Amino acid sequence: MTDLERILPLWRELETAEADYVLATVVAVQGSSYRRPGAVMLLAPDGRRAGTVSGGCLEAQVASRAWWLTAHGPCVQRYSTNEEDGDRPFGSGCGGVVSLLLERRSTAHPLLKALEEAFEQRTPLAVATILEGEHVGRRAFAGLEFEPAKPDQALDTPLQEFAERALASRRSIAELSIGGMKAEVWANFRPARHGLWIFGAGDDALPMLRMAKELGWWVAVADGRSQLATCERFPLADEIRVLRLGDLAEIQAGNLLSGSPSALGSLHPQDAAAVMTHSFEQDARILAALMALEAPPAYIGVLGPQRRTRELLASTACANNAQVERGLSQLHAPMGLDLGSESPETIAFSVLAEIQKSLAASTGLPLREVRGGVRV
Repeated sequence: MTDLERILPLWRELETAEADYVLATVVAVQGSSYRRPGAVMLLAPDGRRAGTVSGGCLEAQVASRAWWLTAHGPCVQRYSTNEEDGDRPFGSGCGGVVSLLLERRSTAHPLLKALEEAFEQRTPLAVATILEGEHVGRRAFAGLEFEPAKPDQALDTPLQEFAERALASRRSIAELSIGGMKAEVWANFRPARHGLWIFGAGDDALPMLRMAKELGWWVAVADGRSQLATCERFPLADEIRVLRLGDLAEIQAGNLLSGSPSALGSLHPQDAAAVMTHSFEQDARILAALMALEAPPAYIGVLGPQRRTRELLASTACANNAQVERGLSQLHAPMGLDLGSESPETIAFSVLAEIQKSLAASTGLPLREVRGGVRV
């Protein structure tokens, strides 16, 4: 479960009660820090909080001061984790400085509303925020139809363009002026929520579903065995689909995964697909459909030995060796990292680790071998 999945229920509760709240957002980090810019924490007036802005070392300090610091409007506060700064009782001693934007409901509501919509729609979002001066907390959003009221076009037009630039570049950016005005502005790019399609409803799909949901992913389960692909068996799944025999005949042309009435649902380019029905016919047709998509998922993995995947590719396309090799190069087959996995749980863990590595375009190396072992 992600921070946002913890924050949104509390936020909805406070909104229903029309209660005020404080939202803390990490907007900058110098040195090392457990959380990166974009992390959020919600504080309720009764002392409850959801989300984190550090590894647990700053939350209490932030909560104790946030209400009076925001009494007159949003503000940015710096919290040091350096021992020599005299903040040892509150800091982590990891040698960094964390800047937090603290704000109340009046300015935080549009942000949380946009985060909720982007999370549910599984779409990327860019949020441009002014971090200093009389307009601190003013925002523009790119990636959603939702737009807050913008009475000051002279300021909001360049702010909107800044958000759209971050969305187009798919990265967070910061500048020291906006619309001819000197003021630090930060655009936070938030990638779309990942989705995982588990093609297979066997026992090995159960731990994969549980672990993927813990990561905050949207997860669908699809299989031709109606007695296994059920909501009772997979209560955590966001979508369950039974692959009918008639549908399977359409898969080879890619119709089952398209926008047709028989579509499986929303399979996005940032998603991952794990082919593991343990049925040669089903796996072959599903694999052919996935690879035929105009925008295939970012990760396609196949369970089982590579020899079997070669046979799957050859059987559906009647392909020659060169075509099979080319198809094999696009797949993770066998899927998963070499972690010494044997049980369904450890196999699921190795597959999800490879998916995370692939989707994040990361190295998968031990952190001690990356950037000197410092998490930035």
